[in-house]
Amino acid sequence: MSACVPTRATDSNANANRTKRVHPPHSPPPPAPRRFRIAGADVSASIAVFLIALPLSLGIALATGAPLQAGLVAAAAGGLVAGLLGGCPLQVSGPAAGLTVVTADLIHRYGWRTTCAVTVLAGLAQLALGCVRVARTALAVSPAIVHGMLAGIGVTIAVAQLHIVLGGTPQSSVLANLRALPAQLADLHPADVAMSVLTLALLLLWPRVPGRLGHLMRKIPAALVAVAGATLTASLTGLSLAKVDLPSWSSHALAGLPEGPVLGIAAAVLTTTLVCSVQSLLGAVAVDKLVAGQPGLSARVGRSDLNRELLGQGAANIVSGALGGLPVAGVAVRSSANVQAGAVSRNSTMLHGVLVVVAALLMVPVLELIPLASLAALVMAVGIQMVSLHHIRTVTRHREVLVYAVTTLGVVFLGVLEGVLLGVTVAVAVALNRLAHTRITHDEKEGVHHVHVRGQLTFLAVPRLSRTLHLVPQGAHAVVELDGSFMDHAAYESLQDWQNAHTARGGSAELTGRRTGVRVTEPGRTGSDATPADTATSTTSEARTGTPTASTACRCHPWTPWRNHQCEPPRSAPLNDPTAESTDRPAPGTSAPGTATPSGTGKDTGTGPGGHQLARGISAFQRNTAPLVRGELARLAREGQRPSQLFLTCADSRLVTSMITSSGPGDLFVVRNVGNLVPPPGEESGDDSVAAAIEYAVDVLRVRSITVCGHSGCGAMQALLNSEPGGAQTPLKRWLRHGLPSLERMADDGRPWARLAGRAPADAVEQLCLTNVVQQLEHLRGHESVARALREGALELHGMYFHVGEAQAYLLTEEDGDELFDGVGVADMSA
Repeated sequence: MSACVPTRATDSNANANRTKRVHPPHSPPPPAPRRFRIAGADVSASIAVFLIALPLSLGIALATGAPLQAGLVAAAAGGLVAGLLGGCPLQVSGPAAGLTVVTADLIHRYGWRTTCAVTVLAGLAQLALGCVRVARTALAVSPAIVHGMLAGIGVTIAVAQLHIVLGGTPQSSVLANLRALPAQLADLHPADVAMSVLTLALLLLWPRVPGRLGHLMRKIPAALVAVAGATLTASLTGLSLAKVDLPSWSSHALAGLPEGPVLGIAAAVLTTTLVCSVQSLLGAVAVDKLVAGQPGLSARVGRSDLNRELLGQGAANIVSGALGGLPVAGVAVRSSANVQAGAVSRNSTMLHGVLVVVAALLMVPVLELIPLASLAALVMAVGIQMVSLHHIRTVTRHREVLVYAVTTLGVVFLGVLEGVLLGVTVAVAVALNRLAHTRITHDEKEGVHHVHVRGQLTFLAVPRLSRTLHLVPQGAHAVVELDGSFMDHAAYESLQDWQNAHTARGGSAELTGRRTGVRVTEPGRTGSDATPADTATSTTSEARTGTPTASTACRCHPWTPWRNHQCEPPRSAPLNDPTAESTDRPAPGTSAPGTATPSGTGKDTGTGPGGHQLARGISAFQRNTAPLVRGELARLAREGQRPSQLFLTCADSRLVTSMITSSGPGDLFVVRNVGNLVPPPGEESGDDSVAAAIEYAVDVLRVRSITVCGHSGCGAMQALLNSEPGGAQTPLKRWLRHGLPSLERMADDGRPWARLAGRAPADAVEQLCLTNVVQQLEHLRGHESVARALREGALELHGMYFHVGEAQAYLLTEEDGDELFDGVGVADMSA
């Protein structure tokens, strides 16, 4: 079948060519001889990463007190060895700021040659860990501990480098640096301070240059601009400054046999292995997330193999340590720059290592012009950035600020290994406290006794639960709200016994909670025959009468199986019977449209089946979902809406935007219309409703992206294909005129067809749905507010196609004029 039914006659050759372009061949052509090629995108990305890595590698070596060549050796080993063998192709490895404190302490205690030996031993330990495939286990460390460790290291780096910025020499510990700071402030070196201030100013202001000029300037890394600017200024003004000193490579110190106490060396190896491994694995996960945001890239690169990444990092550390380099780990700054610069394979990482080797051998006279104060200011800025306000807000929101603070202070004042162990201890204590701590309250509102249980319900809380439940008088109506995710057998038995006794004395008991897919307790099912899920909800009418109601026949679970799901009462119960209630309810934070759930009111407020359904749905939201989302909605009410995306899609009832985008309240600014059309601007052909929404989203809400989403089986596209000229101009026909350019685009022989990855469009309707998305994106670019935001680089446009029957999303990629909708699947998502 042809992928498209053209609107005008075409000759057979044109049809043959069109069919050949749309339908893939039945078998692939024989593979050509493989040749080693480096994509142009990899070359440009490697240059960008090299320009960032060069000054940072020298600065980190300076901060550790190691020979400055050691930073270049580590950068080269990380690029070449880890880039070749690692499991995350786009992660860039090298000397990392997170290892600065560890390495500086090793050099101070055992000397440089032993530090290199420790690096080699840490690499061997990483190889062993990679062979036993424990990489995923390392990710079990609480993010609060990892962020706290990095923050502590950042504080230590910043305080130490501040002395070099002021023209002095750092001490061996944070406390010593703080004690020496007043004397250092009294003995400033104006030249060093001036170069440091210039470096920091360039580093801060360069990314903030506005307009098109700023967009072009930002392609040059700020770190390179800052160091180059300070170096050029120092050379032109002839200031007397301490500068980079790179001794001859012939005198470069290599690794030696470790000298020192066995326990001390073992602890050093353990610490280096821990920090290198955790930072590299977390960096690989972060790179996966960056790659997943670029559908075309995710299909080409794939997800990281964390165990292989650990093996690659171990090999890189062995090579770096043996050649007299610093410890190596994945570096977030360089990795993100690599992805953003357009790298498509591990060749970019390896080529960056080659450039570092070339610079280390041929650019020594240029590197020796760099002021040490400029490198110190650069590293100090990196250390300050490691104390992330975003991380602090995150751990505060998850109530782990104590773990974060203890880890940070432990790393600052005790050391990295000691601080991490202290953080792990506090994290375990906090987890045990949460498990054991349960808050149980009781209050009475309008004759209904509410017992609210917050936290996990274990045997430790049974005495308090029993005392609170006995405060409910005999014959009263009680609602027990279980706000937790776990209930052990002792707590369940206690709750079940009280419920049975309370209902036997003429009272009623209703149990609600956060569990999804719950079922009503069947009559006579108690003790070992019942489960906590069975008792999570019990309707008032059944509790009062002891007889099964319509709800006991319902065994609904959220979202499955749907079939336009309505949990209707049995035939024996009339539709407006107040006792015929359903227990189906949506999962926390979601509301299944049209799902019938217990209203809790005992009334049918609607005038017919539709009104009854609507009332039950609203009542279910108020009862089950509203308590779960009330806090988030209250925050949104205070702060106002700040969506990140404008999502323009069809009004089709089968498209649930929050479901297919995994979004929640406040994330999307949604505009829906028949056919997901974007009328072009202009008084005659425009549409103020859609244009106003676009203008408001871009100019007022400042959304960062706009997505036009089409879908399979679109009735508007079907109507557009079947439309005939003339006839009565109904409102639908007048609206669909905005889709005529899509029809003309599909029939244009001079344009390539929009197509799906992996298969041809099923029919002409699907071909028009795909073409319509591309055409509406062109209409969107014609709106003044959109065009202006695109010029400023503040907005991105995306095309999307959702196949309803396959539950498959496709994103539009436009490369070399090829309009391809590529599938987004589970394999594209990061861990």
